[in-house]
Parts: sequence; structure tokens; C-alpha cells
Amino acid sequence: MGMFTPLAEYCRKQKLRQFELPFHKIETIIGKKLPDSALRPQYWANVVAGTGPVRSAMKDTCYDRFLVEGSKRARFERHH
Repeated sequence: MGMFTPLAEYCRKQKLRQFELPFHKIETIIGKKLPDSALRPQYWANVVAGTGPVRSAMKDTCYDRFLVEGSKRARFERHH
């Protein structure tokens, strides 16, 4: 099980079109502290060919991820 598998499972249970999670909530869900690189938009990038830990775990969920600029929050938006 990868670091972000619990986050992917959390997202699969959501029904909202969009929601935000503060980093401390994500850290609670995954059971680990996020790295400093989580403050960069690229960490949460939704690129199809991406192989980062977030992308790998979340590829089978219905949500794209985005860093909320200027905050320690991630926004999750359901794909269409």
C-alpha cells in the first residue's frame, strides 16, 4: 500500500463535486507528514503520464487534485 492509498480510498467515498482538505487533514488520513514539496503545484499535478506518489494512488479515483495557492490546502474536483 502506497502512502496515498488511504487518501484515494477517502476520495472514493466522497459524493461532492468539489471539496478542499487542509494539509493537516490529509496527514491524518495518510498517517504521515506531507513533504515540503507538497507546497508546489506540481506535487498535486494531474498529468496523465505522471508517476508521482499522489498521481499513482489517485489515478483510479474520479477526482483531480490542485494546490490551493497560498495555503496548505488541496482542492479535489470531480472529472467530467
